[in-house]
Amino acid sequence: MSRPALSSPLLLGFENIERMLDRLAKGGDGYPPYNVERFAASGDEPERLRITLAVAGFTAEQLGVTLEEGKLVIRGRQTEETERIFLHRGIAARQFQRVFVLAEGMEVLAADLSNGLLTVDLVRPQAVPVVRRIDIAARP
Repeated sequence: MSRPALSSPLLLGFENIERMLDRLAKGGDGYPPYNVERFAASGDEPERLRITLAVAGFTAEQLGVTLEEGKLVIRGRQTEETERIFLHRGIAARQFQRVFVLAEGMEVLAADLSNGLLTVDLVRPQAVPVVRRIDIAARP
């Protein structure tokens, strides 16, 4: 399935979007599984998003949540335990990295690890329309 290119002359300053879409389309191995929930705005609370990742077996010290150039990056790193002897090893110690591209203005509220689920709460501030008049210089 092909995707249309973003080559319209009306889309100025969006050169990186096509690269991000290609990167997202490649996906990955699907580990760890995750959910994204939306909580509608209520009262004076703005709309929120919650990302939940299933990270059973990871401790808070083995997980990292960072913001890097408009991307939310979640990493997990477990180390091999050499002192343990396994008769069967069905739960692998593995690393992962999940990257979520955030819209401009998105803010991370908090991250929490409980019962093998890592939740990251985001807020989408209300957009305030900005209209600015541009003066036209008249030259003779």
